[in-house]
Amino acid sequence: MIRILLAEDDDVMREYLARALERSGYAVTAVDRGTAALPLLESETFDLLLTDIVMPEMDGIELAQKAAAMSPGLRVMFITGFAAVTLKAGGAMPQARVLSKPFHLRDLVMEVDRLFQVGEANGLV
Repeated sequence: MIRILLAEDDDVMREYLARALERSGYAVTAVDRGTAALPLLESETFDLLLTDIVMPEMDGIELAQKAAAMSPGLRVMFITGFAAVTLKAGGAMPQARVLSKPFHLRDLVMEVDRLFQVGEANGLV
């Protein structure tokens, strides 16, 4: 099962995202800030880091850079509501995907599916 580490400081958004991904068959571990994600990255293996960019204590870009150093195969997807921050994320982590808020939960799941080619593996593409 594909494991996702979700870092999102907004409680309601974090719960909605986690629930949508879990219903789609992903294993999700959710934290409320980047600093809470680091110990999990050290002790567990994840396939995807899905992180908000603007968070207290440590922004998502810094988290993604530290995560990439700790786990080179980890895929990264940023979620943000700020266009200027999207440009910064693309420059800092060019291989990462960026999903701009607002987005429909279906769009998020489709992006994650694409990242792991879930539909193709199941013959749905």
